[in-house]
Amino acid sequence: MRLLIISTLPKEHPLAEKAICCLAQRAAECKTFYTEDMKVNPCIGCNACWLKTPGICAVKDDYEQILKAYLQYDVTVFISDTALGFVDYKMKNVIDRILPMATMYTRIEDGQTRHVPRYKKEFRFGLLYAGNGNQAYLTHWMSRFCLNFHGISLGAFPIEAWQEVAVCML
Repeated sequence: MRLLIISTLPKEHPLAEKAICCLAQRAAECKTFYTEDMKVNPCIGCNACWLKTPGICAVKDDYEQILKAYLQYDVTVFISDTALGFVDYKMKNVIDRILPMATMYTRIEDGQTRHVPRYKKEFRFGLLYAGNGNQAYLTHWMSRFCLNFHGISLGAFPIEAWQEVAVCML
């Protein structure tokens, strides 16, 4: 299993370091992006990734590396701080920018409208969060996020419980 980790926490965050190290040991291959070392702008809602340059974001920054990596790895684990019980703005920027993975076209699936996926890939996403996150809400949000991208949610867990995501990765 190939693991992609995207962390918005500082590299020196002790719990993040431990989680990343332990998760990486369980993967055949692991790539970690630390967004503190990257320029990741928020989505500007221009829809160019759907209309003008399908699958390619119009915002030119370091996020393009992450976008390509989603397609190359089997599992993605997001590691984020929290604010007001939710992921912080840095992680929200990262997740909002995944929009080029979908098309602008929609269809009804199980009574709900879903975007047609751009690629034939079943994404697997999990979330580890630091701080006072609302686990029930974050778990529900991750499941809805994965549903929109035709993926599987590994859940949302406090960073101290990284083993829970590790079990789900297999």
